[in-house]
Amino acid sequence: MTFAHSAPAVRVPGWLTKVPAITATFWVIKILSTTIGETFADYLSVNVGLGPLITDAIMLAVLAAALVVQFRTNRYTPWIYWLCVVLVSIVGTQITDFLTDTLGVSLYVSTAVFSVVLAAVFVIWHRQEGTLAIASIDTPRREAFYWGAILTTFALGTAAGDLATEALSLGFRNGTLIFGGLILATWIARKAGVSQVLTFWIAYVLTRPLGASLGDLLTQDRQFGGLALGASVTSLLFFAVILVLVTREQVLTGRHGITAKGDEPAGGRRSDYAWAGAAVVVLAAAGWGLSGTPAPSNRAELTTATSTTSAKAAHPTTRLGDLSAFTVIATDVKTKVDHNDLTAGKTKVKDLEVAWDDAESGLKPRDPAKWHQLDGEIDTVLTSLRAGSPTQPDCEAGLQTLISTLNTYNGV
Repeated sequence: MTFAHSAPAVRVPGWLTKVPAITATFWVIKILSTTIGETFADYLSVNVGLGPLITDAIMLAVLAAALVVQFRTNRYTPWIYWLCVVLVSIVGTQITDFLTDTLGVSLYVSTAVFSVVLAAVFVIWHRQEGTLAIASIDTPRREAFYWGAILTTFALGTAAGDLATEALSLGFRNGTLIFGGLILATWIARKAGVSQVLTFWIAYVLTRPLGASLGDLLTQDRQFGGLALGASVTSLLFFAVILVLVTREQVLTGRHGITAKGDEPAGGRRSDYAWAGAAVVVLAAAGWGLSGTPAPSNRAELTTATSTTSAKAAHPTTRLGDLSAFTVIATDVKTKVDHNDLTAGKTKVKDLEVAWDDAESGLKPRDPAKWHQLDGEIDTVLTSLRAGSPTQPDCEAGLQTLISTLNTYNGV
């Protein structure tokens, strides 16, 4: 893996490098965009109610359109490039989630498979072009290899991150520390003389699970070890920082060109470190300040329900902990179904779906087997209430099974 060009390249007249300079702000935007991408996909699927299949189709179509625009440009254009990164983050995550949640593929298997696929992409890329260097993305074929590799790194990063935090039950707090530590070790290795190309791609894979763990740390409820900012607040905060940093990139690139970013005064390394550091400080300060404010919407309902029923769950029988908040919502839905008001039950069950999805990152690592059982029972309830012609007996049966399981795991 070198920067040498040992194979002929078919260049398009006027093309310049199509990716940004790899600086501190690059890594900050990359990590934040990972969280934005995953949160936005979940919002469309669960909160808006599009479901995973429609959400996947929409994201694939939008990604394809964005990549068409990206390939038609002849130089690095920050807003187009980073839009593609966010969309690739979403689609890469959806690929892994589809394999795991829909097809039931083990995270061990998907991690191994994506590792092999990424290695194959790199081997073919290097044999065709003689380089894997990011600074050499200046032909259509190299850019195609680049985005193929990027998509695979997101799928691999998702699988490896889920394997560590869920299958190995490390949780998002440990995940943040572990993946952050691995990135630090990669940086040290680079300073010690290890290949810049190798360390870049290692870090690129690791930033995916780091961004997801960091996002979960900020969004998850305090009972799960998070800061309880909520997905909406975290997404808006991250988006604002990304918007500022990408706008700066757009201005600098327009004035000086990409190669000047690391050299000239307005976009030099010191300035870049200052902007990246300021972004981190702003995020930390905002997170610290907002962590003490009441959580919005369903998260507030979940917290209130937990506080009013915690006495019933003093001795949970699994590591999932206090599930009484979900019991409260499910019982409310069942009351409406018992009165044969299936329309109201269908409306109310949305609260259960959103609350359960919000708590997934905090609950699942504690006891994956029990979580999957409850997840399946909630899916049954959702399916029965959202059927074309729902029936009261089917809805009641699903809810009774779910409530019984929740009470069992809460020691009721």
